[in-house]
Amino acid sequence: MYKFTLNETSYHGAGAINAIPDEIKSRGFAKVLVVTDPDLIKFAVTDKVTAVLKDAGIDYDIFSDVKANPTIENVQAGVACFKKAEADCIVAVGGGSAMDTSKAIGIIITNPEFEDVRSLEGVAPTKNKCVPIIAVPTTAGTAAEVTINYVITDTEKKRKFVCVDVHDIPVVAVVDPDMMASMPKALTAATGMDALTHAIEGYITKGAWELSDMFHIKAIEVIARSLRGAVNNEKDGRDGMALGQYIAGMGFSNVGLGVDHSMAHTLSAYYDMPHGKACAVLLPTVMAYNADYTGEKYRDIAKAMGVEGVDSMTQEEYRKAAVDAVRQLSEDVGIESTLKGVVKEEDVAALAESAFADACRPGNPRETSVEDIIALYRSLM
Repeated sequence: MYKFTLNETSYHGAGAINAIPDEIKSRGFAKVLVVTDPDLIKFAVTDKVTAVLKDAGIDYDIFSDVKANPTIENVQAGVACFKKAEADCIVAVGGGSAMDTSKAIGIIITNPEFEDVRSLEGVAPTKNKCVPIIAVPTTAGTAAEVTINYVITDTEKKRKFVCVDVHDIPVVAVVDPDMMASMPKALTAATGMDALTHAIEGYITKGAWELSDMFHIKAIEVIARSLRGAVNNEKDGRDGMALGQYIAGMGFSNVGLGVDHSMAHTLSAYYDMPHGKACAVLLPTVMAYNADYTGEKYRDIAKAMGVEGVDSMTQEEYRKAAVDAVRQLSEDVGIESTLKGVVKEEDVAALAESAFADACRPGNPRETSVEDIIALYRSLM
């Protein structure tokens, strides 16, 4: 038996944010907490959404104390802000950080027994749906607006923990490419490669099946043709990435990921490395590591990446072609190819232990050991 969970409503295309007031009013919400981050406030990106709320006469407060890798303390501050505002819904404006923070806030408000935040790790036995969230992504990468996952950083223990909960999915996703137009090149590249990692890991994960495969292979195709243009701030590229990352999220949210994400979570927890960048640096190496355990799926990946002549290749050739195509895309959008200067040798064993314990690791198509993960980290140093 398989289970699939998606948003009940999503809007796509330029100007989609204009649908937000109707959704708020039709659902009977009276007070909004806008959850966003300081940079989006600084560069007036959040203003695009608050202007729409203001014009519609909708009352709102703003919580903007969201870090790039949101912490337990971030979440607890957000819970306090929601209560003080006497809000009844959340509009999350931002990348994965704002979305993840919003999900944790929303879950704790309706399930206060989890107010310590740590107890939400894994598949927590929450009883109630979270506070209604309208999610407005400003990056084309995490797809948190359509997933049942969120990730919180425990700074005290130097680790990120993954929470998986069908109760946290936003009720509405508003995927407006215009909200992503101000992303700098480096962020566009990193978040875009995160989306590609979602699609590829979701396609080869142990939980993959025909329905999820449909989403993932299409996402790879759309991302492969769009990311370079998005990094150059071309409209077609931005539009393609807004859609491609969402499609990938529809899939991986329901079937899981793999060891690339486990290792990336740990890099972010230890070194505050941006999640998308960590995924991107790891991806070609982890793909090569997994290749012999993926059947014919790398042939499909190579085709979706735009590689020509795949049907005439041997299995070894198309597997290499898939890895090479991903490596070339990563290079073309300016992602570093190593972890040199990032990972410290004295941290490697602890990094590997933490990655092995991560919730994404069991989905990896190849059975993985701590020793294997140590070797993967070291190969990139």
